[in-house]
Amino acid sequence: MTNTPDKIVYTARATVTGGRSGHARSEDGVLDLELTAPKETGGPGTGTNPEQLFAVGYGACFQGALGLVSKKAGVDASGSTLDIAVGFGPDATSFALTVDITATIPGVDDATAQDLVEQAHQVCPYSRATRGNVPVTVRGVGA
Repeated sequence: MTNTPDKIVYTARATVTGGRSGHARSEDGVLDLELTAPKETGGPGTGTNPEQLFAVGYGACFQGALGLVSKKAGVDASGSTLDIAVGFGPDATSFALTVDITATIPGVDDATAQDLVEQAHQVCPYSRATRGNVPVTVRGVGA
């Protein structure tokens, strides 16, 4: 199933040169960084890698979705913390990703936290984009 917005309200634009050992710059110049492969994949590990960028983007989006579903449930999740782990490795034809998300939500028990992250996983645009292609696990922890 394809998820297509009814209306585009924002388009992020960036230019990348050199691939995993190159340079990335957003159109507005706010993001401007060197890319290097991590040491674990044979690179120098001296710059940012695509998996880190994906983890940050997914985490920020997921936290927004968590805030949305938490508010509807009458829970203040503004103090929540997300830990995102993006795995990268070979598969049968190329390389593939995995994602593990752990959300710690103050003021709720583990069961409530788990319910909220599962709801967020249903509405988060990154979760919807990866569904059926990238294995994503979500875990909610109360604090």
